[in-house]
Amino acid sequence: MSAARDAINGKVKGFRALLPFLGPAFIASIAYIDPGNFATNIQSGARFGYNMLWVIVLANLMAMLLQNMSAKLGIATGRNLPQVCRDYMPKPLTITMWIVSEFAAMATDLAEFLGATLALNLLLGIPMLLATIMVGIVTYLILMLEKYGFRPLEKFIAAFAVLIGLCYLVETILSKPNFSQIAYHSVIPWIGNNESILLAVGVIGATVMPHAIYLHSSLTQGRIIPRNDDERVKIQKFSTKEIIIAMTLAGFVNLSMMYMAASVFNSSGNSQIADLTSAYHTLTPLLGGAAASVFLISLLASGLSSSVVGTMAGQVIMQGFVGFTIPLWVRRLVTMLPTVVIVALGADPTFTLVISQVVLSIVLPFPVIALIYFTQKKELMGVLTNKKHITILSTACAILILGLNIWLIAQTFLG
Repeated sequence: MSAARDAINGKVKGFRALLPFLGPAFIASIAYIDPGNFATNIQSGARFGYNMLWVIVLANLMAMLLQNMSAKLGIATGRNLPQVCRDYMPKPLTITMWIVSEFAAMATDLAEFLGATLALNLLLGIPMLLATIMVGIVTYLILMLEKYGFRPLEKFIAAFAVLIGLCYLVETILSKPNFSQIAYHSVIPWIGNNESILLAVGVIGATVMPHAIYLHSSLTQGRIIPRNDDERVKIQKFSTKEIIIAMTLAGFVNLSMMYMAASVFNSSGNSQIADLTSAYHTLTPLLGGAAASVFLISLLASGLSSSVVGTMAGQVIMQGFVGFTIPLWVRRLVTMLPTVVIVALGADPTFTLVISQVVLSIVLPFPVIALIYFTQKKELMGVLTNKKHITILSTACAILILGLNIWLIAQTFLG
């Protein structure tokens, strides 16, 4: 807190001034590199090569915008998005948003649990059911770091994000992608056919996460409390810088997942890779055991850290919308039960991941629309009210997300 005050007052400059503000965006960014992203990015790269890299760039820019608005809401109001919804929305609508948001949190946790479980199973040969229980215990122990304040948990999650980034730096070196193709397809849109459109919707749906939008406002609402409007503006500027750094790292990881799949799978004729297990088994003969192991380490780090973040978001959602909480161990137990049941029944993990992404697609418009509505209200946001161009851009994002999600749901259930 002292270091933050020194930065706000201009006593410290440069990166040292930013250090006290690092944390919230790194926690939120983990939601953007969870196992759902692994599945959609690898499948897209294997099937269509480098052509769909622009979708990740677009999704990442949308994520930066929405996460910045969420962080700004917490700084401006001292309240998180679920609390603001409860304060200003009719009770029936608040209860409805709470229920669908809880389903989103459970769907998110399902994907993250499955990813970490699968990584343990493939990396160490641990049976799936036992691996699921181990993941639950480890994530609960990580969550216990909150007892020592917000900083230890922030550092732990940030370390996971950096580890995932390093893993994909190694994968980039080993896979030897075509950098001119990466540069070209990152900025030039390509549509393709119905299958590529469906995958593009999946990439966006797996990237922009409803629980991360709820959580970010909670992480900034009481972290460094501004004493006046001038401090609110300065804290928001530091927050924006942190979001750019964290989301750029998440964007690099997502890009490298896809171009690694393009370089290794698509170019070698393995374009039908559609699940994480196949990706692992195909990587071993193509790039060697080291590359396959690095892939699983990144998947394990992603699953563990994103499961922690998902549980944190679940607590924020319940407390914010309806004003009560349950013990952390109860939430951890309840949210892991669907995964235990699915693993015990021997269900296909990849199919389950797809269904979880559809659930998230249905829920995503709720927090996005609420966020846009509240952050453009002058009486609520004060000096941090959205500028007109921000409202226009975010509204365009909401329309795009809503339209794509409707298309995804229609394709999923109607073919």
